[in-house]
Amino acid sequence: MQAVTLYTTAYCPYCINAKALLTRKGVAFEEIDVGSSPQRLAKMLQRSKRRSVPQIFIGEHHVGGFDDLAALERGGELDALLQA
Repeated sequence: MQAVTLYTTAYCPYCINAKALLTRKGVAFEEIDVGSSPQRLAKMLQRSKRRSVPQIFIGEHHVGGFDDLAALERGGELDALLQA
């Protein structure tokens, strides 16, 4: 299974939803809170080219945010991406 990384902030509802979706699927993930760390935020911006959270990576593939993750799940594509 691919490593999953989520860049988040503490009170972001989309971050909470992304973590819940992955947890329901039994997917382990690394959560990186960018809310209190300019260095972590800079790393997220460098990797994703986006300022909003969550920013989700499966392996080195940038999924995007929660809406993108949910669309992959609805389309039946998330499992294949996790297994690639």
